[in-house]
Amino acid sequence: MKTLITSAALALAMTGGAMADGHANSVTLQLQWVTQAQFAGYYVALDKGFYEEEGIDVTILPGGPDIAPPQVLAGGGADAMLNWMPSALSAREKGLPVVNIAQPFKTSGLMLTCWKDTGITGPQDFKGKTIGVWFFGNEYPFLSWMSQEGISTDGGDDGVTVLKQGFNVDPLLQRQADCISTMTYNEYGQVLDAGVSEDELVTFKYEDMGVATLEDGIYVLEENLEDEAFKEKMVKFVRASMKGWKYAEENPGEAAEIVLDNDETGAQTEAHQVRMMGEIAKLTAGSNGALDEADYQRTVDTLLAGGSDPVISAAPEGAWTSVITDAALN
Repeated sequence: MKTLITSAALALAMTGGAMADGHANSVTLQLQWVTQAQFAGYYVALDKGFYEEEGIDVTILPGGPDIAPPQVLAGGGADAMLNWMPSALSAREKGLPVVNIAQPFKTSGLMLTCWKDTGITGPQDFKGKTIGVWFFGNEYPFLSWMSQEGISTDGGDDGVTVLKQGFNVDPLLQRQADCISTMTYNEYGQVLDAGVSEDELVTFKYEDMGVATLEDGIYVLEENLEDEAFKEKMVKFVRASMKGWKYAEENPGEAAEIVLDNDETGAQTEAHQVRMMGEIAKLTAGSNGALDEADYQRTVDTLLAGGSDPVISAAPEGAWTSVITDAALN
């Protein structure tokens, strides 16, 4: 889920990216993170034959802490990638011309989870507290939020101390932080699994705070959209993927099982994936795959409001297109 943006990705971008495979009917998708229910729609579409019905052969590449989807896309290792929009827009501004062609996730799953006994009841209580934040591009919504609240991120009694959080919940459990970053579908459950009750916690969803940014969009390289055969292939891919997502929403138990069947590491558990799928379904609900321009604008406005170090310095141009979803939904 976490997205790495590396200088290597941008260096590769300068050479241009080719399609992963020249075959007209093959599509390679690079995931943001390891195989889990966060990506259920794509595995369901593969398992239920939705891609096959469209006449395309889809390969799904799992991600991980050492895999940067923009780098894979830039190097021609994938036709499409999943990415959070803050990461994608940052990459685009730095020279990697990625374009959002579909947005299966309507709602953000990002939130802060805090110990209730710290006395935190709202953002105004963050001052003087230590807050765990994911970096590698995922810190931008938080920094923008604090900027809008007028709260410094340089520490001290009038600011917050930002703890660079690893991809786990240890800082909260070990009381190294008063709050940590969690996803509704993953880390929050890990806190509960550690024996903490919901009554001991207070949560702040970025969606409710008005600073949510779009997550898990489908991105391709801009130059590939000049190829009619590639566009046709993406129309088929998006149409089948959204069919997979709607099936997953309606059949969360079966979707979780399909994800488990595709987890070659064996690291995932049934209970965790079933719970994750239930939460993921809430985030994809209401989306037919088309990007909502208002959601896009809110994301851009949030990122531009990042104070002295915004993730993007100017409103992007050409960062998304409706041409693929327009065709896929008709």
